[in-house]
Amino acid sequence: MRGLTWDHPRGYAPLDELTRLDLAGANPYGQVPEPIAWDRQPLEGFESEPIAALCETYDVLVIDHPGLGAATDALVPMEELFEPGELAGRRFAGRSGDSYRLDGRQWALPLDAATQVAAARPGVAVPRTWPEASERARDTRMALCLGGPHAFLMFCALACGEYLDEAAGERALELMAELLAHADPGLSVRNPIGVLDALAAGEVDWCPLLYGYVTYPLAFADAPAWPGRAPGSVLGGTGLVVSRRRVGAVRDAVRAHLLRLTSEPVQGALFAATGGQPAARSVWTAADAPAFYRDTLATMEAAWVRPRFPGYIALQERSSALIRDGLLARTPARDLLKHLHEEWRTP
Repeated sequence: MRGLTWDHPRGYAPLDELTRLDLAGANPYGQVPEPIAWDRQPLEGFESEPIAALCETYDVLVIDHPGLGAATDALVPMEELFEPGELAGRRFAGRSGDSYRLDGRQWALPLDAATQVAAARPGVAVPRTWPEASERARDTRMALCLGGPHAFLMFCALACGEYLDEAAGERALELMAELLAHADPGLSVRNPIGVLDALAAGEVDWCPLLYGYVTYPLAFADAPAWPGRAPGSVLGGTGLVVSRRRVGAVRDAVRAHLLRLTSEPVQGALFAATGGQPAARSVWTAADAPAFYRDTLATMEAAWVRPRFPGYIALQERSSALIRDGLLARTPARDLLKHLHEEWRTP
C-alpha cells in the first residue's frame, strides 16, 4: 500500500518506524496484513495539492482538515470502514475529531493534534494577554509568524473566529500592525518551522502565536488572550483519510493501520519515542504529561475549527497574502479589513 504524509520528522518518523517494525516481522504494536510505503510532501503541500488529486495515487493520506470540502467524493467515510461503536474508545484533544466531521460523516481519524500557542526560548517569560504582549514587544526580541497561510490564521485567532465582524477584525489588524512594528521583519514572514528554527538558534526570544511543535527545545505556553476571554487559536493538526481508489482490495489492511495508529500504545509510546505529536486526548491530559501538553492544553481545548467548504484553502492563501502585504505596507487597518471583506465576497 502507498501512503502520503508531510516531510517533517513529526509527520513521518512515527510512520516510518512502524513500517520498519512491520518489515522486520516483529512489531510490538501489532501486526498488519500489509505495510505502508510512506511518501512525503512539503508542509505547504497541504495548501497546494488537492486531496482528491492525491487520492488517485495513494491509499492512505495524512491531511489537514480545511481541504475536506473539495475531497469527499474521493474519500471513504469512517462509517463505511468501521462498525458502530468500534471507535468509541478513542478520544482526541480539543475538537480534533470534530474537525474531520462534515455533512454528518466522519472523513478522517485524528493522528496529530496542534494549535497556535506562544513559544519562547527557555527562561523567557511569555505574556498571558494581548495587551501584555504588545507592551513586551517594545523592548524584547520578538518575531511573528506570517508566512504562507499564517497571517490569515493569526488574524482569525485574534478575532476569535469572528473574522468578518467589523470591530473584531479591525482590532485584530491593529494589534498585528503594532506587533509587527517591533518584530524582526525578515523572520516574521516565515512559516512556523522557520520561526521555531530561529527561536532555537537564539535569533529571537519569543513569538506570541504560532503552531507548536513538541520536537523543539523551547518553552511553549497557552496563546495570549484578550482580557476576560479564552485563548484565541486556530486548530491545526493532521488526520488520516482513506482513498476510494482501491479500497475494496485493501480494506482489511487499511482498517488495521488506522486502528493501530490511533491506539493508546502507538499514540502514547511510539509517538513520544519518535518525535510525534499525538492527537490522543489521554496524552495531553495525563498527570505526568510533558510540559508542552500541560502548558498548552487550555488553548487546544478552546481552538477554533476553520471552514471546510470547497475553495476555502485558496481563499485562505489569498487572504493571508493580502494581510501580510498590507501589514508590511502599513495599510490602515480599516482599509485592509475592507479589502479582506471584498476578497471574501468574490465568488
